[in-house]
Amino acid sequence: MKKNNTIVKIIISVILVSMGATFRLLPHPWNFTPIVAVALFSGVYLGKNYAFFVPLLAMFLSDIFLGFYEWKLMLAVYGSFALVGFIGILIRKHKSIQAVIGGTVLASILFFLITNFAVWQFTFWYPKTLSGLIQNYILALPFFRSALLGDLFYTGLFFGAYEMAKAWIKKGLKYRLAKSLTLT
Repeated sequence: MKKNNTIVKIIISVILVSMGATFRLLPHPWNFTPIVAVALFSGVYLGKNYAFFVPLLAMFLSDIFLGFYEWKLMLAVYGSFALVGFIGILIRKHKSIQAVIGGTVLASILFFLITNFAVWQFTFWYPKTLSGLIQNYILALPFFRSALLGDLFYTGLFFGAYEMAKAWIKKGLKYRLAKSLTLT
C-alpha cells in the first residue's frame, strides 16, 4: 500500500510541476500564477518531502525559459515559495476551508513582503530609506492584488478538484462494494 501511495504522490507531483511551469509560461496577468497553490497543495496533501521540491522545481523549469535574474532576488522568490510549502505542512495538521483560505492569504502577504523587500534591498530602483521602502511597497500593490487573486483561484481549483476526485472515487468504491455484496 505504501508503494502505491508513493506512486500516486509522484504522479500528482509531476502534474503539479507541469501545471505550475506551463501556466507561468502562458500569457497571464502579472503574478497570477499557480505556484503558491502548488506549494500549499504539496505541503497539505503530499507532505514535507514534496512541499519544497515540487514548487521550486516548477519555478526552476519555467525560469529556464523565462530567464534567470539577480541571484539575491531569486533566493528571495524561491525562499518565499519554500516558506509557503511550510505553511502547507502546518495546514495539513488542521485542514479546513478556513485554514486553507487563511494559509493562502498569509502566503500571498508573506511573498509580497519578502520579495518586495528584496527588490528594495538589492536593486538600485528605490532609495535605501524608509520612504524608499514604503514607495516600493506602494508601487507593488497592483502586483499584490493580482497575485492574491491568482493564489486564491488556483488554490481553490487544486484543493477543490482533489477533494471532488477523492469523493467521487470513494463513492464509486462504495457503489462497487455494495453491488458486489448484493451479488454474493
